[in-house]
Parts: sequence; structure tokens; C-alpha cells
Amino acid sequence: MPSLFRRVTKSTAILINILTGLFFLTGASVRHFNVDHYWFLSLFTFLLPYFIFLLLFFLFFWIFVRPWWSLISVLFLVLGWHAVINIIPFRLPYEFQMKKADSTIRIMSWNVEQLNIQQHKEHPERLEQMLKLINLYDPDIACLQEVVAGENKHAINYLPRIDSVLNFSDHFFAYKLKDDFDRYHHFGTIIYSKFPIIHKQFMVNNPDDYNSTFQFVDVLIGKDTIRIFNVHLQSLKFSKENRGYLDSLHIKTTASDESKSIVKKIKAGILRRAVQTNFVKDEMNHTPYPVILCGDFNDVPVSYAYETIGKNMQNAFVKKGYGISNTFDGIAPTLRIDNIFADSNFVFTQYKKITKFYSDHFPVVADLRLKK
Repeated sequence: MPSLFRRVTKSTAILINILTGLFFLTGASVRHFNVDHYWFLSLFTFLLPYFIFLLLFFLFFWIFVRPWWSLISVLFLVLGWHAVINIIPFRLPYEFQMKKADSTIRIMSWNVEQLNIQQHKEHPERLEQMLKLINLYDPDIACLQEVVAGENKHAINYLPRIDSVLNFSDHFFAYKLKDDFDRYHHFGTIIYSKFPIIHKQFMVNNPDDYNSTFQFVDVLIGKDTIRIFNVHLQSLKFSKENRGYLDSLHIKTTASDESKSIVKKIKAGILRRAVQTNFVKDEMNHTPYPVILCGDFNDVPVSYAYETIGKNMQNAFVKKGYGISNTFDGIAPTLRIDNIFADSNFVFTQYKKITKFYSDHFPVVADLRLKK
């Protein structure tokens, strides 16, 4: 009887190990599938960190129980190594140097959650804290998403005053009037620069939908011109009820309607981000200058959006980050959805996620150097 129990236990463990590996490879290979027809496979990308942890668990479990069976996890991890290093760079922690090295450019990307306008009455100090944080890290370029601000003197987030506080010489605020927050405030994205902006462009994708826009600027650094993209891809538009459901540890069968709502929003988000991603990448491919791209992807590493935009690009976290990192404060501790990419004309020197709870996103900063 004990022998039968051991055989059943071993067979079950092997089966779970193999299924975990197959799910992992499915998520790691999403970029090879047509997203319009196989959108549901993108759901596996959200679970990739957990599949990796399970494969590592089985790897060490089999080493102590049946060493040969550890090759199951090794095989899957090797086949999906691209996904592994995009999620968990194997690098020791290091201290971010606040003082910028000579000839480096510091980039910040941050979804500022409407610059706190929704909670202005409860936390009137929050906007000042956000502006001070930006100045503290002293980026040369700051790409902000979900900006709510206006030029009207009655605006709570009065843009000229914000400009006067921040240490930049130029900026480009991109917005559509139909997305205005109210009669005093616009809603959009903004690029701040310490370098001269010599060209500004605001792009609207068709169909003209919420978050179907992005912006870019050309800045002059010495004699070099570089193009900075700032994107905010389609969000999932989760309600408070959706988030509460996902955060709950006990999912009840009576919540089936909530589950359907979440899956419907995930599907819509995946398909719309795919269209927006292709639009952004096409513009990137026609750029005559070195490219840096920042933004809130609302999608995780190895997703279609991440892989398409990141093709032939370097990711700051992958190059200089370490450990498991999230840039969104909620739902799961593995949602790294904010990114800084640069093409091969640059070399990243350091990276940091700033763990300050001023927004529902954490700002990320990276230093990079333009190759001679």
C-alpha cells in the first residue's frame, strides 16, 4: 500500500510539473500567435512569474528526491529562457547613484494617476510631493501618462504653475479635447525635457478611442537628435469591484458574473492594445533618429505589446534591474507594466523603480548613454 501511494504521488507530481511547463511555454510563446484569433493565450503571460516559481520549486524538489526528473523543469526553463530573463534578471541588487555620470541621460516614466486630482480634497499635499519627487531624481526627460492639468487659472492642476516648479526648459502636453477631464482640465500625456524640443508630434489611432493616442518629440542633445516616444496603451478599465474580486483570496462561485466581466475587459484590452501597439511600432520603424520609448503598457513582459514594441529594442529593467519587480500598486505583486526601452544606439548604465505611493503606479528611472 505505501508503495502504491508513492507511485501515485510521484506520477501526480510529474504530471503537474509537465503541465506547469506547458503552460509556461504557452505564455512565453504568445508573440508567435495571431493575437486576434488566440487572444486568450495572452492570459498565460500574466501568470508567467508563478509558472517560473513552480518550475524552480519542482527543480529543487526533484534534485533531492529523484535527480533525473529535475531535467523536466530544466528543459522547459531553457526553452522559455527568453521569458525568464525578461521577468527575472539574474543580477544582484545595487545602489542607484543619484548623481548622474558624465555624458549620461536620465529618463523617467510615470503614470501619475491624474496628478491626484480625484483625491485633492483629502490629500492636497500629494501634488507637491509628486513634483518634488521628480525634481529629486532630476531626469533630463520625463514622460508622464494620465496627466490631468490645464492652462485655465481656475484649474486645480494649473499647468503653468506645475511648469514653474519642475526643472525643465521645455515640454509637450498632448491631449484630445473630447477626453477633457472637465472644463478646466485636459487629460493626456506629457513629455518634459531639459533639452530643446525641435519637433513635436501627436498621433491618433483609428478608430479614435480612449487611449488610442501617443506622442513623440525630437530633442537636440549637443549635435545629436533623438526621438522620445511616450505611450499609454489601452487599460483594462477595472472597476473597484473588479479589483476587490481579484484581490480576494476566496473566490466564490456566486461571483461568476464578476468573472465574466473581468474576462470581457481583459479580452477587449488585449485586442485594442494589439492595434495600438502595431500603430506605435510602425511609427518607430520609420524614425530616422535613435529612439527611446517610455510608457504605461498596461501589459506584462513577454506579452504581445511588450514583444512587438520591444523588438530590436533594449529594456531598462532587463539590462539593469534585478529581482521581481512590479510597477503597478495593486492586484498582483508581479505587474511590471511600465517600461523604458531604447534602441541599440544607447547603453543603459542603471535603473530604479521608486517605491513611493503617490500614484497607483511607481515611477521608473534609468540612466543611459548615447554611443559615439
